[in-house]
Amino acid sequence: MAPVCDLESAVPVPWRLTAKTEAMTAEIAVSLAELLGPGDVVLLQGGLAAGKTYFTRHLVQALGTQDDISSPTYTIANIYQTKRCDVLHVDAYRLSGAQEFYNLGLEEEIETAISIIEWGGRIEEAFDAYLRITFSAVPEQDGARVLEIAAMGQRAHRLLTQFQQRCSREWL
Repeated sequence: MAPVCDLESAVPVPWRLTAKTEAMTAEIAVSLAELLGPGDVVLLQGGLAAGKTYFTRHLVQALGTQDDISSPTYTIANIYQTKRCDVLHVDAYRLSGAQEFYNLGLEEEIETAISIIEWGGRIEEAFDAYLRITFSAVPEQDGARVLEIAAMGQRAHRLLTQFQQRCSREWL
């Protein structure tokens, strides 16, 4: 198993999974959802139509919600109620950086909810601990995605270690 973090440089080292179908992407989201709790932050990266919102939809549904899950492209943030805790879903594409994110006043939600942030690389300096998942399409394989997962901070490192232990071999 590849290391999840280079502890000497504190630079996250990505761990790669391959979702050969959209259904497998959903399975990965559900598996991760089972481990997430209040205060966890997941930053999603990838181009347009890379699967960020699809992943988020399945993750939030796995937590048990009656809410409609949609991309917060224009609203910037949506909050979904689930059986476990609220989920804060942010689209940071239109944010210029961490300061603009702070200006949204979402500090309480970040502490008490699971935060899923699309285009999270734009504001990652706002967080001490997070999982970063980067989505890349697999050329000539419709629906297939490579997910590179990195952990920054102790809390996220523990979360990624737990996730690695329960991951399906067919995702590797």
